Amino acid sequence: MPSNGRISERIASIAESATLAVDAKAKALKAAGRPVISFGAGEPDFPTPGYIVDAAVAAAQDPRFHRYSPASGLPELKKAIADKTLRDSGYSVDPSQVLVTNGGKQAVYEAFATLLNPGDEVLVPTPYWTTYPEAIRLAGGVPVEIFAGPEQDYRVTVSQLDAALTERTKVLLFVSPSNPTGAVYPSDDVAEIGMWAADHGLFVVTDEIYEHLTYGGVPFTSIATRCPELGDKVVILNGVAKTYAMTGWRVGWMIAAPDIIKAATNLQSHLSSNVSNISQMAALAAVSGPLTAVDEMKVSFDRRRRAMVEALNSIDGVVCPMPEGAFYAYPDVRGLLGREFPNAAGPVRPQTSAELAALILDAVEVAVVPGEAFGPSGYLRLSYALGDEDLATGMDRLKDFLGRAKA
Repeated sequence: MPSNGRISERIASIAESATLAVDAKAKALKAAGRPVISFGAGEPDFPTPGYIVDAAVAAAQDPRFHRYSPASGLPELKKAIADKTLRDSGYSVDPSQVLVTNGGKQAVYEAFATLLNPGDEVLVPTPYWTTYPEAIRLAGGVPVEIFAGPEQDYRVTVSQLDAALTERTKVLLFVSPSNPTGAVYPSDDVAEIGMWAADHGLFVVTDEIYEHLTYGGVPFTSIATRCPELGDKVVILNGVAKTYAMTGWRVGWMIAAPDIIKAATNLQSHLSSNVSNISQMAALAAVSGPLTAVDEMKVSFDRRRRAMVEALNSIDGVVCPMPEGAFYAYPDVRGLLGREFPNAAGPVRPQTSAELAALILDAVEVAVVPGEAFGPSGYLRLSYALGDEDLATGMDRLKDFLGRAKA
């Protein structure tokens, strides 16, 4: 959006979150009575587990939580997050190294705002989650995209990273499991990438919010644990949203060296002060409790994952690697671009994935997110975190419509 003199150039340069925009449009169409199936939002369709809700209700009734609390987070929650990190990742941190944030997005923003000076470069494996480059730019940094396509299972290599390295490179962003592709890096690859970053003195910002969502026996590997040589130059981002079906509760966190956490806490003290105490107590119940709920959700996610990928790969012109984590499929639809599709206003030939996504929504009322939101055109992101019946209906519509394309 161009600056008009009334809006700062810095803010005017920010693009709207494409995933939220698609979700909002789908919900608006549903509200208008249209039978839209949305594969847009990365949001579990399950309710937050009851014991977590009960903890929030109890907190809301306790006057202690009706007041301001420390900007960095409730001490008991910070300790629980430290304990959970040791339990799940084998990575030992002191509670003073934890900053509780208003969702994972705030942790992303504050991490880059704290680390970057104007002109500092961040290596961004691509496809990327749509918020990363915007947060980097807001901090004055320069995102350097490194694309890994389906032939690499959407995983970058050390040789690609090495080719992108310059004297301005300060940070490597590392995300596994990945949003939007569902890619999970094998343990040895994680170690190799971590050692490469350590050898070059880079910070590594690692987003681990999908750590518990892997399938088929594929393990999650934390780069902080796998590569201790990174020392105090690793920053871990995480939250309760995906694991515990708590997207609306808005609790995330950042784990880093004490000086980084102190600086980020100073920022948050002016930006938003403390996270809602009610949500923090709900998060405490979540991270301190069992992983039974996520294990149950994973059974459904795994079933939907396999059904979606099978359906996508049955469409001529579509290639979709099997995602090993998160809850997204990322099909390559370049084989469909330029083909002729039927349309109420006459046949059309979409040239980009954005045009294809818009056509799909208009023609068969299925919402998907185009690849332009995550990097190059030619791809779509579909979330399988929705009900089985909706998934089946949506995939049937897609197969029927896309299967009618003519060369």
